[in-house]
Amino acid sequence: MTAFTAFLTFLADNPPPAGAPQNLLQQLIASPATLMLGMFTMLYFLVIRPGQRQRKELAARVASLQPGAKVVTTSGIYALVHSIKERSIVLKVAEGTMIEFDKSAIASIQPKESGEAKK
Repeated sequence: MTAFTAFLTFLADNPPPAGAPQNLLQQLIASPATLMLGMFTMLYFLVIRPGQRQRKELAARVASLQPGAKVVTTSGIYALVHSIKERSIVLKVAEGTMIEFDKSAIASIQPKESGEAKK
Protein backbone atom coordinates (compact mmCIF):
# COMPACT_ATOMS: atom_id res chain seq x y z
CA MET A 1 0.00 0.00 0.00
CA THR A 2 1.43 3.36 -1.01
CA ALA A 3 1.49 6.36 1.28
CA PHE A 4 -1.14 8.12 -0.81
CA THR A 5 -3.65 5.27 -0.64
CA ALA A 6 -2.97 4.93 3.10
CA PHE A 7 -3.73 8.63 3.53
CA LEU A 8 -6.97 8.33 1.54
CA THR A 9 -7.99 5.32 3.61
CA PHE A 10 -7.26 7.27 6.81
CA LEU A 11 -9.42 10.18 5.62
CA ALA A 12 -12.27 7.88 4.63
CA ASP A 13 -12.19 6.04 7.98
CA ASN A 14 -11.86 9.21 10.10
CA PRO A 15 -14.29 11.92 8.93
CA PRO A 16 -14.18 15.25 10.82
CA PRO A 17 -16.69 15.66 13.65
CA ALA A 18 -20.09 17.06 12.66
CA GLY A 19 -19.69 20.34 14.54
CA ALA A 20 -16.06 20.98 13.58
CA PRO A 21 -15.45 24.21 11.61
CA GLN A 22 -14.04 23.82 8.13
CA ASN A 23 -10.78 25.46 7.23
CA LEU A 24 -10.71 28.52 4.97
CA LEU A 25 -9.69 26.59 1.82
CA GLN A 26 -12.60 24.16 2.16
CA GLN A 27 -15.04 27.03 2.66
CA LEU A 28 -13.67 28.88 -0.36
CA ILE A 29 -13.86 25.83 -2.64
CA ALA A 30 -17.37 24.90 -1.50
CA SER A 31 -18.88 28.39 -1.78
CA PRO A 32 -21.51 28.88 -4.51
CA ALA A 33 -19.83 32.07 -5.75
CA THR A 34 -16.57 30.22 -6.40
CA LEU A 35 -18.39 27.44 -8.23
CA MET A 36 -20.25 29.97 -10.40
CA LEU A 37 -17.01 31.81 -11.16
CA GLY A 38 -15.36 28.53 -12.15
CA MET A 39 -18.29 27.59 -14.40
CA PHE A 40 -18.26 31.01 -16.10
CA THR A 41 -14.49 30.78 -16.62
CA MET A 42 -14.84 27.36 -18.25
CA LEU A 43 -17.70 28.61 -20.42
CA TYR A 44 -15.63 31.60 -21.54
CA PHE A 45 -12.55 29.58 -22.51
CA LEU A 46 -14.46 26.66 -24.09
CA VAL A 47 -17.27 28.49 -25.93
CA ILE A 48 -17.10 32.27 -26.04
CA ARG A 49 -13.41 32.87 -26.80
CA PRO A 50 -13.11 30.37 -29.69
CA GLY A 51 -16.30 31.81 -31.23
CA GLN A 52 -14.91 35.33 -31.05
CA ARG A 53 -11.68 34.18 -32.68
CA GLN A 54 -13.56 32.47 -35.53
CA ARG A 55 -15.70 35.58 -36.17
CA LYS A 56 -12.59 37.79 -36.30
CA GLU A 57 -10.85 35.41 -38.72
CA LEU A 58 -13.91 35.27 -41.00
CA ALA A 59 -14.24 39.08 -40.93
CA ALA A 60 -10.59 39.41 -41.93
CA ARG A 61 -11.03 36.92 -44.80
CA VAL A 62 -14.19 38.70 -46.01
CA ALA A 63 -12.34 42.03 -45.93
CA SER A 64 -9.59 40.56 -48.12
CA LEU A 65 -11.94 39.00 -50.70
CA GLN A 66 -11.14 39.50 -54.37
CA PRO A 67 -13.39 39.04 -57.41
CA GLY A 68 -13.35 35.43 -58.58
CA ALA A 69 -13.20 33.87 -55.09
CA LYS A 70 -15.60 31.03 -54.30
CA VAL A 71 -17.83 31.62 -51.28
CA VAL A 72 -20.76 30.02 -49.46
CA THR A 73 -23.47 32.26 -48.03
CA THR A 74 -25.33 31.72 -44.77
CA SER A 75 -28.31 30.50 -46.82
CA GLY A 76 -26.15 27.80 -48.44
CA ILE A 77 -25.66 29.37 -51.87
CA TYR A 78 -22.33 28.56 -53.55
CA ALA A 79 -21.19 31.43 -55.75
CA LEU A 80 -18.29 33.38 -57.22
CA VAL A 81 -17.53 36.94 -56.11
CA HIS A 82 -18.31 39.23 -59.03
CA SER A 83 -17.72 42.63 -57.43
CA ILE A 84 -17.27 44.11 -53.97
CA LYS A 85 -18.95 47.25 -52.68
CA GLU A 86 -18.53 49.05 -49.36
CA ARG A 87 -21.18 47.10 -47.44
CA SER A 88 -22.25 44.42 -49.89
CA ILE A 89 -20.91 41.83 -52.31
CA VAL A 90 -22.33 40.97 -55.73
CA LEU A 91 -22.19 37.21 -56.27
CA LYS A 92 -22.47 35.31 -59.53
CA VAL A 93 -24.61 32.22 -58.86
CA ALA A 94 -25.10 31.15 -62.48
CA GLU A 95 -24.22 32.40 -65.95
CA GLY A 96 -25.82 35.86 -66.21
CA THR A 97 -27.34 35.70 -62.69
CA MET A 98 -25.99 38.15 -60.12
CA ILE A 99 -27.27 38.52 -56.56
CA GLU A 100 -26.22 41.22 -54.11
CA PHE A 101 -25.60 40.09 -50.51
CA ASP A 102 -24.56 41.89 -47.38
CA LYS A 103 -20.96 41.10 -46.42
CA SER A 104 -22.16 39.50 -43.17
CA ALA A 105 -24.02 36.87 -45.26
CA ILE A 106 -20.73 35.20 -46.23
CA ALA A 107 -20.46 32.03 -44.15
CA SER A 108 -17.22 30.63 -45.56
CA ILE A 109 -14.68 31.12 -48.28
CA GLN A 110 -13.75 28.08 -50.33
CA PRO A 111 -10.05 27.39 -50.82
CA LYS A 112 -8.69 27.81 -54.31
CA GLU A 113 -8.18 24.56 -56.19
CA SER A 114 -4.72 23.70 -57.38
CA GLY A 115 -4.06 22.78 -61.01
CA GLU A 116 -3.70 19.08 -60.12
CA ALA A 117 -7.10 18.91 -58.41
CA LYS A 118 -8.88 20.05 -61.61
CA LYS A 119 -7.45 17.19 -63.70
